[in-house]
Amino acid sequence: ENYTDLTQKCWDYFVFLMRNVTSSELCEWKVISKPYSELQGCLEFYADCLNYSYPNALAEQYIFQSHHRYFHNCTLEHPVYFDPPEDVLLAMIIAPICLIPFLVTLVIWRSKDGKAQA
Repeated sequence: ENYTDLTQKCWDYFVFLMRNVTSSELCEWKVISKPYSELQGCLEFYADCLNYSYPNALAEQYIFQSHHRYFHNCTLEHPVYFDPPEDVLLAMIIAPICLIPFLVTLVIWRSKDGKAQA
């Protein structure tokens, strides 16, 4: 059999396993981890058997298809934080760097004034 036929069998088995998962459980990792891991393992196993690279376009298509069909309504409980825009990030980096010479100069100047007054 060729890789296309074998990956279809992986997909069919995944769909079979997912029939036992209720819609309220679709986003619970404890429930879906076994079928999802089976799909991934099956795709990888047959790719290795036929000396195909993994991941490959066909395997990725089945993974994307699983997300689109079963997991498209799942959201993260905790928000994902992203880096700020480059201009904000640059300002946050440069501002403290520019303040350091000013603060060092201020400390040296104040310490010299303190000695002169004493």
